[in-house]
Formats: sequence, structure tokens, C-alpha cells
Amino acid sequence: MQQSEREIRRLALSCLLLSFVGPVPPQWLLDALAEGLGGVVLFGSNLGDGRGVAALSAKLRETAGHDIVLALDEEGGDVTRLDTVRGSSSPGAAALGYLDDLSATEAVYRHLGTRCAQAGVTLNLAPVADVNVDPLNPVIGLRAFSDDSDVAARQVGAAVRGIESTGVAACLKHFPGHGATRTDSHHEVAVLDRTRAEIDAVELAPFRAGIAAGARAVMTAHLVVPALDPSVLATVSAPISTGLLRGELGFAGAVVTDALEMRALAGTMGLVEGFVQALIAGADTIETGALDYPDLVAAIPAAVSAALADGRLTRERLEDAARRTAALATPPRVTEVPAPDHGIAARCLEVVGRLPELHHPLVIECRTPGGMASGLLPWSVGEPLADLMAGTEVVRTDETVDLSDDRDLVLVVRDPQRAVWQLPMIEAAKRHRRAVVVDCGWPAQIADVPVVRTRGIAPGLLRAAAHTLAAGGRA
Repeated sequence: MQQSEREIRRLALSCLLLSFVGPVPPQWLLDALAEGLGGVVLFGSNLGDGRGVAALSAKLRETAGHDIVLALDEEGGDVTRLDTVRGSSSPGAAALGYLDDLSATEAVYRHLGTRCAQAGVTLNLAPVADVNVDPLNPVIGLRAFSDDSDVAARQVGAAVRGIESTGVAACLKHFPGHGATRTDSHHEVAVLDRTRAEIDAVELAPFRAGIAAGARAVMTAHLVVPALDPSVLATVSAPISTGLLRGELGFAGAVVTDALEMRALAGTMGLVEGFVQALIAGADTIETGALDYPDLVAAIPAAVSAALADGRLTRERLEDAARRTAALATPPRVTEVPAPDHGIAARCLEVVGRLPELHHPLVIECRTPGGMASGLLPWSVGEPLADLMAGTEVVRTDETVDLSDDRDLVLVVRDPQRAVWQLPMIEAAKRHRRAVVVDCGWPAQIADVPVVRTRGIAPGLLRAAAHTLAAGGRA
């Protein structure tokens, strides 16, 4: 291979972040790092209980022989990578947005950032800057701070300050906004059907705030935005990545793509062509999700070389992307992890109506599937309540069950506006002699029965809910 070909290969690989399955990095990935691969995105299957992440990060960096980008999605709340075994130490964005205490949000994200730093992570793919305009949104929901752009904007700014204060790079996502969609781009193309005026006033507000707060990365979304570019996904749109994000919003950091294999992109143009088109459009750091893609180590550089040869891509754009990606690879300073403030979770709860005094309650937990971003996390309201109240019985279900039992009832629901099989049980709870509904999802419209809203399934939120239920009418 000639010197120029080796240099093109190195530059192309340096813009790519790959992943792998399981706790042991495969040899093909280690070889790619030694050849100049830009870095690795870590997922739950790599991390186990989270205690060995620093050693894994050190091995990957040592193999590369230079600084590399080590990234993960540590949003807190319902999307965590460091705490997949036990559930997040953070209340999560929606709960913090309801509280709307900027010092609390900054402290929570400083805690998350410090944990990332100690794990050797250089880039946290958080916070979510989407405004959850549509309550039926299947992919954002609780990952957003609010459906109010002003609340979301100030919360995003606080989250960025918290993460960036630790030396870990924060990444705003999913530009230009995924909150007003009803399609999950993990599975198919999503459309942000909003006017330019609406996008300016709502969707872009949190991104502006996050950029002003110092976020060093912004992730583009696999969605079509007709008001901005009706022809292609935002991921591969120069008017969006370069014209809007860099030109109008003045963002000077790294433009990161969402995972290439998400069906919205992979199912339309394929991973390799998607990489090339994203690079041409202005993306710098292009990643895959939680699977093995060893073929990309050869296919990506070959496609980049061809794009340079036919004039679709310039050497200047490639070098610029490599430089911006490398800026995300600096290992953060390692400091002591601040203890999370467990009192924040209790303050995030919303209680609607007067709670009854419960005795030997029956807890029905409705189990709806987790999203592609969150996966399956352990959670329960009934278990911590049983520790506080003798005689508590916990039943878990993924279908409508009969609630004719006249015992005191705690009905735990998640997103009944989408998982409608829960609705008949909510109606039954309204007729029950002594019942409480615990709403763990994006807040549903529930009337005529007391409700405790947690806005997430983080253990701290659910423990706080159990304490609130146990106090009941005595509070």
C-alpha cells in the first residue's frame, strides 16, 4: 500500500467509532485501533456491573497507542450503560425537568460525568436536547427534560455544564429535534413535520442553550425534516449539518451521527454509503451501535478513497473531520466521584390527589417493553414498598388482569397512552375502595384516583415513591 493510500485509510478510520458484543474486545477491533480507528462506543454487554470499565478503557487505549474516543450513552434515568445491572443512580431527564432546579441538574450530570471520567470515557452521548412535544413519541419520552422548550433549554444548559466540568465531552442529541415524531428511527425513517418557525422557536432552543453552555459535540438524527431539507435524512444533509448547525447556530465542535445501522439509514442507503454521505454533509464522528461490524474496517476506507477520487469528498473535509474527532479523545482528569444527593429523587415526585393510608397492599406492576435506547433495566415499586410495609404482595403483568380483589391497591403503569392494555385497569382502580396509581412513564392523563408520578424507573425515584406510599394519609 502506498503512503498516500495508507494516509487516506488512517484518516477514514479516525472518523469511525465501532462497537463490539460482550466483555472482551475482539482481535479485529484491537487491530483496527492499532491502524488508527477513531474509537469505540461502549454498551451494556461490554460493561457488566460497571466495575471493570476503567480496565477495559485502558486496554483499548493501550492497544491503539494513542488517545482514542471512548463513548457511551450515560443519559441517566431510563438510559444508562454504567448501571445496566442495577438501574441508574440519576433520576433521569424528565424527572429533573419537572423539578426544574438547575443546581440539582448540574450536580446530577456532574456526578455522571465524573463516573464517566473514572471509567476512562471521553465522550458522554448526553444530554438529550429534544423537546418531547408529542406524548405518543415512541423513542424520546422520558429521555427529554420537558415538553416545554424553555424548561428543556435551561435544563440542557445545566446538564452540559455538569458534564463538561469533569473534562468529559457532552453531546447534544438528536439534532435538529426528535420530540415531535411518532416513529422510532431505530426501526424506520422518522419525519419531523414542523414548520421552520416552529423548529426555530421550539426544537432549536435547547440546542442553542447547550452550545452556549459549551457542549463539544452534537449528534444528528436519522429523520427527514421537510422544512429544512425535504430530500434526505438530517444525518446526510449538508443544509442541516453544515448550513444550520455550523452556519446559523455557530457550532464549532464535532458533529456526531447516530448509529449507522439504525434502519432509518441502513435500510435506505446502507452503512458504508451512509458513512460517506454523512462525512460529505459535514459529520465528523460517525458511529455504529452495539453490534460487531468487522467488515467496515476495510469497506469504509475503500469507500472514502473512491469518494475522494470521484470528487464527491474533498481531502480538506476528511482532514477537518479527523481533527474534530480527535478533539474528543483527550482523557479527562480523574477526580473523586461526588456522592449523589438522594434527596433530589424525592423532590422529583409529583403527587396528585390525597393518598390513602394503605394496609397490606396488592401491587400490580404493568411491564411494558423498554425502548431500543434503554433496553431492559431492573425496576420495581413493589419491592421497596414491601421492605416498608408488611403484607405487601407484588404481581407483575404484561396484560390486562382482573382487579376485583378488594385489598388496598397500588397500580403501577408506564405509558398507558401507548400501551393501552393498561387503560381498563386504570378505570378499575378508579372504582376501587382504596387505590393509588403510580405512573412511571411520560405523564398520562389520569383522573378520579390519586396518582404518584415518578417520570422514570430509576431506583432512587421508585424508592422515594415507595416511601411516599407508605406514609400515605399520614404524610
